[in-house]
Amino acid sequence: MIFNLSKTKSIANTFIAELRDENIQKDSMRFRKNLERIGEFFAYEISKNLKYESKDVVTPLGVSTCEVLDQQPVLSTILRAGLPLQQGLLNIYDKAECCFISAYRKVKKSGDFVIQMDYISSPDLNDRVLIMADPMLATGQSMVMCCKELINRYKITELHIVAAIASTEGVAHVRANLPKAKLWLGAIDEEMTSKSYIVPGLGDAGDLAYGEKV
Repeated sequence: MIFNLSKTKSIANTFIAELRDENIQKDSMRFRKNLERIGEFFAYEISKNLKYESKDVVTPLGVSTCEVLDQQPVLSTILRAGLPLQQGLLNIYDKAECCFISAYRKVKKSGDFVIQMDYISSPDLNDRVLIMADPMLATGQSMVMCCKELINRYKITELHIVAAIASTEGVAHVRANLPKAKLWLGAIDEEMTSKSYIVPGLGDAGDLAYGEKV
């Protein structure tokens, strides 16, 4: 299943447009806030697919039967760019546990790169719903590697992947390697550069949110 936010008409697309705008990007606080907002929109959309239970809630005037979330999902992200997007999810799933993964592109002298994964900090994911967030789904290699590592360690009942911008190549790679995953994407772009940056994309989300790396 693929949910493409850009195919729906909503205020969320205004924030996608601001994420892409090179002039608005100069305000790193606004860039982080827009990623957070996108996370909140996706949290709401994903919530329509989760399980609920009936609960009697006592009000000052009586009792109301309400449908409440049966179980909080676990929210995971790939450091560092994914932090604002994950925070948006956490704003909605405010009792959720969180998982953090350190993974990055390690560039070789030839210009090619491999995905380097350093560590994972995670709660018990057995029989849990996992939402994995990363702003950019470019080649899809780091996303697949991180998700497969968690799947190998735990019995995850359902996997949701959230990204602000994806490439068609990245989507195809994820679908081929994680066929049961549900994808929630802000927009899907057709092209990538020789260095695997999405075009038109938005640039380097981590640098825009937190400053350039040395």
